[in-house]
Amino acid sequence: MRKLEIHDIIVASHNAGKVREINDLIAPYGFSAKSAAELNLEEPEETGTTFEENATIKALAAAKTTGLPALSDDSGLCVKALDDAPGVYTADWAEKEDGSGRDFLMAMEKVHKAIEAKETSDKGGYFVAVLCLAWPDGHVEYFRGETHGDIIWPPRGDAGFGYDPIFLPEGHDKTFGEMTAEEKHGWKPGQKDDGLSHRARAFALFARTCLSQDR
Repeated sequence: MRKLEIHDIIVASHNAGKVREINDLIAPYGFSAKSAAELNLEEPEETGTTFEENATIKALAAAKTTGLPALSDDSGLCVKALDDAPGVYTADWAEKEDGSGRDFLMAMEKVHKAIEAKETSDKGGYFVAVLCLAWPDGHVEYFRGETHGDIIWPPRGDAGFGYDPIFLPEGHDKTFGEMTAEEKHGWKPGQKDDGLSHRARAFALFARTCLSQDR
């Protein structure tokens, strides 16, 4: 495993919600991070069929363009009754038919209706986050986190982003959409457990593996 010694990195994402959450998690380590969107980097086409493949595409593109290490995230919601769909196509389920952007309320309803059509009592699902740290020389590291829970309806809460309002993590009575950022992550540097959110769990592994302990 290669340690990350440089403080300047690129967050290889154009998703404002993801950039915000990643910046919240790396801030205590003294990083100066700019997003791909801030730098007007071209958004690469995500042609992978796994979270790891898509994360690699984004991180390597940003690292090779900027000459700096880049941290990307590919994440999604997997619903057990739907054979783990939408999975890597989580964002695609939110695309409007006219191509004018994404509508996550529509996407959440699509998930709900798909589960209802299965006529199943299994409402289980889980969020996955895979972080990819890439260097300009092509070296990459992966860090995967998962959070399991249930898909609920109707949506609850307007915090977070994406599918957060319909995801109720195991052992909790609030959806991700009802939690503050601190509650959702449930992790900070030096903490022994890995937190709550899929992204926090992936980041905890990343921090233990690649970050110097004196940061």
